[in-house]
Amino acid sequence: MTIRTMPSNSSRDPLVTIVMPVYNGARYLDGAIRSVLQQEYCEWELICVDDGSTDGSDAIIVGHAVADSRIRHLSNGRNLGLPASLNRGFAEARGKLHSWTSDDNILRPNMLAELVERLERDPDIGVVYAGYSVIDDAENILRYIPPRPMEDRWYGNPVGAAFLYRQDVTEKLGGYDETLFGAEDYDYWMRAAHHFQMKPVDTDLYLYRRHERSLTDQRSEEIRKLVSSVLVRELEHVDDKALRAKALVQRILSNWYHFDVNLLGKAFAYHPATVLKASPQLTVDLARAIWHRIGR
Repeated sequence: MTIRTMPSNSSRDPLVTIVMPVYNGARYLDGAIRSVLQQEYCEWELICVDDGSTDGSDAIIVGHAVADSRIRHLSNGRNLGLPASLNRGFAEARGKLHSWTSDDNILRPNMLAELVERLERDPDIGVVYAGYSVIDDAENILRYIPPRPMEDRWYGNPVGAAFLYRQDVTEKLGGYDETLFGAEDYDYWMRAAHHFQMKPVDTDLYLYRRHERSLTDQRSEEIRKLVSSVLVRELEHVDDKALRAKALVQRILSNWYHFDVNLLGKAFAYHPATVLKASPQLTVDLARAIWHRIGR
């Protein structure tokens, strides 16, 4: 593999644009930025979009931007949310290949090199995505999450946290849906699947941090509802009614605590036999949900 290098004072446009939305991320932000600086592949720009932070994040971004001209600093002035910050960043992108990362996560040093090489090898691929490891607050690795094939998109987000896609994808999709804060990535990949080939790479290229202040943990139920709404919308494009029902049943069974009767009704309307086949577990989960609510 050939690794390209680009001096930090180069006036040439980078090949890769990485957007990093930042909101009160000072605790982990320096490490997140350094993980980009430590990439083996150097032909990149990092656009940090400060989304109304009040914890000193802005100063950390400025410090890195002064030290390395590949890092650019934008400010929303007020908190607009993750998808709006992504759209702001990509509107300023100079690269032909796009990715984004969070202010509390870490790119492995070979992430860009691996993903750029995959896209350069096959011009027919629009999106390439890889596996990642989940880490705790102290950066202990908890587990590895391999990438799932796009055929599994009906049962969850297959793309995960490590990805790279062409500028054509950005232009075709018209940005991230700002009404789907927390599910904007799932929606984005579902829409991308209508137009582009998306290729998984079973290599660990990213460290995804779980902690009590992460968006995933703070807004889990709201995100769950938004993801369900995206799934229901996308299933309308699927002719196979049994697959529609199976996807909704799996969605219901993924979390008994929030047993979704409305999704159950839709699944039954699509394909009763599929629901009946899963009825033993559905009955158990519904009973658990009811018992929990009565016991509160």
